[in-house]
Amino acid sequence: MTASMPNPLLELRKLGQSAWLDDISRGMLDDGSLARLIRDDGIAGLTSNPSIFANAIMKDPKYAQPIAQLLPKVTSAMALYEELALDDLKDAAALLRPLYDSSSGGDGFVSMEVSPHLADDSAASLAEARRLWERLALPNAFIKIPGTEAGVPVIRDLIAAGINVNVTLLFAPERYRTVAQAYMEGLERRAAAGQPLGRVASVASFFLSRIDTAVDKQLDALAGRGQPAARTLRGKAAIASACRAYEIYEELAAGERWQGLVARGARPQRLLWASTSTKDPSYSPVKYVEELVVPETVNTMPLETLNIYRSRGRPELRLERHIAEASDVREGLERLEVDLDAVAQQLEREGVAKFIEPFDKLQQWLENQRRGRQAS
Repeated sequence: MTASMPNPLLELRKLGQSAWLDDISRGMLDDGSLARLIRDDGIAGLTSNPSIFANAIMKDPKYAQPIAQLLPKVTSAMALYEELALDDLKDAAALLRPLYDSSSGGDGFVSMEVSPHLADDSAASLAEARRLWERLALPNAFIKIPGTEAGVPVIRDLIAAGINVNVTLLFAPERYRTVAQAYMEGLERRAAAGQPLGRVASVASFFLSRIDTAVDKQLDALAGRGQPAARTLRGKAAIASACRAYEIYEELAAGERWQGLVARGARPQRLLWASTSTKDPSYSPVKYVEELVVPETVNTMPLETLNIYRSRGRPELRLERHIAEASDVREGLERLEVDLDAVAQQLEREGVAKFIEPFDKLQQWLENQRRGRQAS
């Protein structure tokens, strides 16, 4: 990108899509790089997860001093983790707060996830979400809740309580419909209790690259067994699923139920495109950014993807163009007996496991820090 060329990340905002960063570390807070992304690239929010915090805390030397200062004050590895994560998110939220205020609560959010061990425990997830929300004490924060079956009632109850929710680990369009309905139900309960709706926010994070990785594996196997048509569908399942999710979003937005909530001041639960780093090197590294530009959505990108898009992105409204083809893709996969619902269920379980593993690894690493101090 030269000085004379517009910044593709800034162009996304003109097209109605918000670009968020899927990363956080103490280093990027201390060296000003996050502030520059917000100022120069229009980054309008930030997402985190257990994998991101594990990578940051265990590798970034900037955590050495905060850990040393906290060790005498905490009684467990979990408490140490929470202090570190909350401090980072509060500092990031402060950088994003002017945007939150200027957009009337439309952008400028950070996200904190409940323990991945609670993905199938509604009561424990609800209790932890409430506790983390109180500890954050920020209007521009989301509590991340996995969109599992157990997560659906948690989403409803949190929204009813006025707690912002980022629904994560969505892979199936119909599961997205379910969580969107839970969002509306939470708002309806809140309205019935005479509570305001205008500052309650939510996003529904639909994961992409993992869908193609799983489906492509099946397609390659089918092609190897004498079905060459399978190769023509490689790399298309994720976009087709995203298109269906967006169709559901539009369908619900046009319905009387949602319009009644809008009349009471409700704001939409935006679709957020997640897992946007390309896993297959034969695909464009910005595939899941380039093809999913559509108004009133969010794309959260790892720093590497964000940097590549800044240098070579071609912002253009494309998702709606894919909708007709997406139906053909889904039908083609069905003819090949590739079950997208079964793939989504598998990816949901794997997604929870992929968060548990680094979360536990980080807890053990932090516990070793505690034991080292106690032994010294």
